[in-house]
Amino acid sequence: MDDETKRLATAVLESIRRMAVHYGLWFANAANRFGIDGALAMEQEAGDHGTAILIARLCATLGTTITDGVPAPLAAMQPAQFQALLNALAINWLVLDGVWFQAVEQREGMAAAKAVNDACWSSFSPLEAARIKAAQKLPEAGGLDALAAAFAHRLYAVINEQRVFFDDDGSLVLQMTKCRVQAARQRKGLADYPCKSGGVVEYTTFARTMDPRITCECIACPPDPHPADWLCAWRFRIAGEPVLT
Repeated sequence: MDDETKRLATAVLESIRRMAVHYGLWFANAANRFGIDGALAMEQEAGDHGTAILIARLCATLGTTITDGVPAPLAAMQPAQFQALLNALAINWLVLDGVWFQAVEQREGMAAAKAVNDACWSSFSPLEAARIKAAQKLPEAGGLDALAAAFAHRLYAVINEQRVFFDDDGSLVLQMTKCRVQAARQRKGLADYPCKSGGVVEYTTFARTMDPRITCECIACPPDPHPADWLCAWRFRIAGEPVLT
């Protein structure tokens, strides 16, 4: 690759990076100013409109067509290619989460990194729930059935292994049976990462966005002790509904 080609390619990648950060800043600041529900409504409008414009402009620039709103190269991919791409994207999402955590931790310490992490989940988890609800056409207040269905479409579901089931008392339980982050720590001989504070924010806000009636209880999550067959577990109920016996 000659120097000019490298310069131009780097400029393209830099533009994507800046654009991603700017979009995220709009969402974060809208959430801070108008509340998460207001920001989600705004993101729905801005995201739908903006994505359509981006796809049309990029396809026109690159000389490719659009099929049902999807760029032709994507529309031509095989299922195995889609799965590999979705897996790579989910891993990259987790990598970006990890490098941000490490950057904050190195400069400001573990407590600061965990505080930033929890704050990020307070906005991202509702966003992910709202996007899944829209993409999968799940009802606005679909209860535990809709929540169980949504869990299968999270980014985590692509790279982690989870078990979702209804308990005898009518509650919905999610057990994370394999966690990519904790598995990496185990391979290095490290203790579990204490992710409970972030998990409480993540699962509570995800469930509440799927249906405001749903409550979340942490069964156990590191640093809590847990059995060998799962890393963390969460119980969900509809507030006010009787517990089955």
